[in-house]
Amino acid sequence: MTQYDYAVLVFYFVYMLAISWVFRRFVTNVSDYFRGGGKALWWMVGGSAFMVQFSAWTFTGAASKAYTDGWPIAVIYLGNAFGFFLNAIYFAPRFRQLRVVTGVEAIRHRFGRVSEQFFTWTQLPFGLLQAGIWLNSLAVFFSAIFGLDLTLTIAATGVVVLVMALIGGSWAVLASDFIQVLILMPVCLAVTILAILKIGGVSSFFAHAPAGHLDLSSVFSTNFLGLWCVAMLLKQIHTTNNLGDANRYLCVKDSQHARWAGFLGAALFLLGIVIWFVPPIAAAIRFPDLAALFPQLKNPSEAAFIAIARDVMPVGMMGLLVSGIFAATMSSMDSGLNKNTGFFIKNFYQPILRPTAPEKHLLFVSKLTTIIFGILIILVALKMSQLKDLSLFQLTQRLSILIGIPIVVPLFLGLIVKNTPPWSAWSTVVVGFLSSLFITEQLTPEWAASTFHLTKPLDASGREYWRQSIELFGNVAICTSWFVGTKLFWSRTSAAEKTAVLDFFVRLGTPVDHAKEEGAASANDARQESVVGWLCMAYGIFVMLLAVIPNAALGRLAFLGCGGIVCAVGLLLLRASKKIDAAPSA
Repeated sequence: MTQYDYAVLVFYFVYMLAISWVFRRFVTNVSDYFRGGGKALWWMVGGSAFMVQFSAWTFTGAASKAYTDGWPIAVIYLGNAFGFFLNAIYFAPRFRQLRVVTGVEAIRHRFGRVSEQFFTWTQLPFGLLQAGIWLNSLAVFFSAIFGLDLTLTIAATGVVVLVMALIGGSWAVLASDFIQVLILMPVCLAVTILAILKIGGVSSFFAHAPAGHLDLSSVFSTNFLGLWCVAMLLKQIHTTNNLGDANRYLCVKDSQHARWAGFLGAALFLLGIVIWFVPPIAAAIRFPDLAALFPQLKNPSEAAFIAIARDVMPVGMMGLLVSGIFAATMSSMDSGLNKNTGFFIKNFYQPILRPTAPEKHLLFVSKLTTIIFGILIILVALKMSQLKDLSLFQLTQRLSILIGIPIVVPLFLGLIVKNTPPWSAWSTVVVGFLSSLFITEQLTPEWAASTFHLTKPLDASGREYWRQSIELFGNVAICTSWFVGTKLFWSRTSAAEKTAVLDFFVRLGTPVDHAKEEGAASANDARQESVVGWLCMAYGIFVMLLAVIPNAALGRLAFLGCGGIVCAVGLLLLRASKKIDAAPSA
């Protein structure tokens, strides 16, 4: 990177800290700190929900898959788009209608206090470990590509995320995620357009793409690829629509805003499929041997997106792209930090240790817990960076496969299947964990090759397609059968527990009217639009000013275009805030 790129990166980190400082006045109680007081507008929630759903892996591991195999990786992101579409038409409004502060609090209402503690202490350690993994993998990648100091990158990124979540709470998380969407998507769009132009246009792109990269018919000829595609769609539907991930919509103002937020997330993922995976396929055309360009990387194909971006982007814009890739991981980290702190405070500390604690005390302990959890995440990432001979990332990915689906299946089914006893959720997780062990050990790729009488040995892709597919379908089938089977014990459930479950579904189906429930005066729509609008204007003007960096006309135009999009959104928000302010006197 050039000195201009480093300057852009420094500005980005300072800007993110400024957002948390601006939004500190939005936080007055625990509800504000963990879910924006249930007042956030749809565009902010939709942008944040979208950013939280992916990390820097999209630009490294997923880009690597696009570089080597082409279109199949897009299925995961198509699944995300479909999952958000289901959010919009059904689940998102119902998540908000639960009227709780955390997703685990909703689990308590549906499955009781035992399940609340079970899921709290199941998700907390893995949530912190996962955040550490994201931070470490991001730092390792940029250390190898750009020569950034590994320890300094981990510490700086971790501290920025910690300060943002600490000072501004969920408000800072929501606002920074939304603005990071405005940074990331235009820059990726610019990379895509410039890459297409570099290789001679759209027709040249299709003509010179490696064989099979754009051939959708390979779904019928590649071993287990079709099965894997269906499995990934099913997986993303579960992971975007369950009580454990309800947090993304608990902060939205009302049921209608939740619906619009879901539609925004779906639209952004559809756009992302194009602007995230066309560039690495273009890289396969331009740079068929990435190992020669990045000999320092264990998996050179993971640098496919960076390679094409470096080839086509004007001087200074690489800093914006790196900022966007940082944003992808930071959004997952800050949301995860805020969410895990909420789990600890609202689902353990308050109900178990201090049930009568006042709001002021809970807010203080929430910030203290944020600091502790943030430091733990940084320490985990630093420790992982010292383990050269053990791939903790791969190990944790395997563990997440073993426990991830068993956890989300009951939290998904619990929203649509009634009359199951309180123990149906945690027992499904236990059964699913045991089934995962069996599937992993017994239904191996070798077993599949023998059972299905495959004439050719499975290659690496075919083996992975089978493993992921069978683990997904096996776990979903077994966990679903067990969960639905517990309905047989509904008659033995106590009257109080039955009433609690019935009350849960009544609340789930009752739309939120913010004005009636909270009072029209409690809304701060104009304030949100004004503050975020000015923040957008500040960043957009900064990006447009980068056009003065010595570049060709097309490069200068790219800066003006990216900055102009951010400014345009800012102007729309400022205009909307003025309309709201003017409404009472009209």
